[in-house]
Amino acid sequence: MISYVENETDISFEFNEKQIVEMLMDEVLTMEKCPYEAQVNLLITDDQGIREFNRDHRNIDKATDVLSFPMIEFENAGDFSVVENHEADYFDPESGELLLGDIILSADKIIKQAEEFGHSIKREFAFLVTHSLLHLCGYDHMEDEERTLMEKKQNEILDKVGITRDI
Repeated sequence: MISYVENETDISFEFNEKQIVEMLMDEVLTMEKCPYEAQVNLLITDDQGIREFNRDHRNIDKATDVLSFPMIEFENAGDFSVVENHEADYFDPESGELLLGDIILSADKIIKQAEEFGHSIKREFAFLVTHSLLHLCGYDHMEDEERTLMEKKQNEILDKVGITRDI
């Protein structure tokens, strides 16, 4: 699996962002029984940067903590059979990896929310990446049932990698 991580801010974290992204990708894709090697792009920006993406792509003119841009139109969350026989649409022609999509995080929101929720910046970063990876696998949280399932999966993944609220 490959992740491309770019931090366009002056904010640096006390952990290796790429290492955490790839660890979480591995857990999410294992949980979802993804049969392919996959690729994700992560951009770390600030509140102004994410506000511009949010405005340009969702017509919401405000900063948010994370944006997810899935490459796959899942019929059912976590059912990767939808990509079969569509190599040109869903796979990187050079690496052969499944293109899951793009994640954009606000470093400003990561720091602020970590403080608000009383846990580490690393935990907030990992939570938002996990949340977004689940979106890239077709999950959503618009309905209570969907939200409950996503929360359960997020907690299982973060517990499994040992990045819990007390860290």
